[in-house]
Amino acid sequence: MEKRDNIEKLILENIETLNDNEPMEGHFARFEAKLNEQHKKKRTISLNMILKVAAAVVFVFLATNQAFIYFSPNNQGIFDSKTESASVTLASISPEYQEVEYYYTNSINTGMEQWNKWIEEGLISEDEQTMMNNELAEFETLYQNLQQDLTANPNDERVINAMLEYYQAKLSVINIIITKLEEVQQKTQEFEQETTAI
Repeated sequence: MEKRDNIEKLILENIETLNDNEPMEGHFARFEAKLNEQHKKKRTISLNMILKVAAAVVFVFLATNQAFIYFSPNNQGIFDSKTESASVTLASISPEYQEVEYYYTNSINTGMEQWNKWIEEGLISEDEQTMMNNELAEFETLYQNLQQDLTANPNDERVINAMLEYYQAKLSVINIIITKLEEVQQKTQEFEQETTAI
């Protein structure tokens, strides 16, 4: 108890000196700027990490599936897309697959519209745009390979399932990114509301 009494006594004796010392002019503005800078760095790191992990998982999954289809005994592994007059899609195989393909393509397009809206609003950095464009390019390459497989083997259930898994994976990646961006945006808004309330 003596230690506490000494501290209280010291504070009471110097109360006027302690009350006179205020932070330097602009202290709160500099503090808020530092907080905003740290918050932006955390957002970029977390979004970049999410994009990389999601892309790696999807790429490995689809590459493995492509290798399995290509080297399977039922697939001769030799087909020439130039000899095929038209590409086969899931929609051309059956009405059920047409509905599934329609659902996935619409959902993917909706997610991409949200992504493009955030780009227009300036919420997505150039690095994030470049990363997303690279991921979409990889998806497009995989789609072209799957479409060639589907053209060569339109009734092969493995190819059809691979095409469905492609749509699922692409939609999952886009949904993960959109969800994380919405969370970051919500936290940013909450942070801004807290700092304006102070």
